[in-house]
Amino acid sequence: MRVEELAKTIDSTLLEAASTNSAVELLCRDAITYHFASVCVLPYSVPLVRQLLLGYDVKVGTVVSFPHGADAQRTKITAAEQAVALGADELDVVMNIPAMLSGDFRYVRDELRSIVRSVRMTSVNTGRGLVLVKADVEAYYLDEKLKRLACKIVEDSGADFIKTSTGMAPGGATAKDVELFRDLLPESVGVDASGGIRSAADAELMINAGAARIGTSFAADIIKQFSTDRE
Repeated sequence: MRVEELAKTIDSTLLEAASTNSAVELLCRDAITYHFASVCVLPYSVPLVRQLLLGYDVKVGTVVSFPHGADAQRTKITAAEQAVALGADELDVVMNIPAMLSGDFRYVRDELRSIVRSVRMTSVNTGRGLVLVKADVEAYYLDEKLKRLACKIVEDSGADFIKTSTGMAPGGATAKDVELFRDLLPESVGVDASGGIRSAADAELMINAGAARIGTSFAADIIKQFSTDRE
């Protein structure tokens, strides 16, 4: 793999409370320099990021119902619509984790379907084109049976990606989960590995397991390490 190819799998994230404007600006400068796939920031920062990345080959990403997915359905739909209107190209929608663990699977499925449908309509009505929806299932909290069910729910919803983790749970992405998701889902649904990916070796492990995207707050460090390792 070439460094340019690795860079285009990376979503460079900044989702901490201390996500100041200056920190967001640095994130965007690095993303422009290394040509990352996207940056993912808190909704407040979307307009700033949209402005900073205008004309560059880096997408604007943000989160919906982060980090637990437990907001009311109408709140999540409104947040997703607003994010698209503000300029987001990609949405990380956190699945309702408490509902999933409570066995309220129909609620989880119907909610995610509604969000995806609303995003599709909003993107068309605003002339934005396709806005990607990534369903974050927070795999750390799910046993294998629930992981398999989560894959079915994500596929049925029409989401573009399944995402392994918010990065806020005690554990993040694992190669085993990535392999499972890739095996269970059609090629039309990508796998986004996120959480705990801090080195070039971590990133390569996830890509080899089947991840099409890597979410990490160590994006620049990973690219630098990857380049140094190949010198």
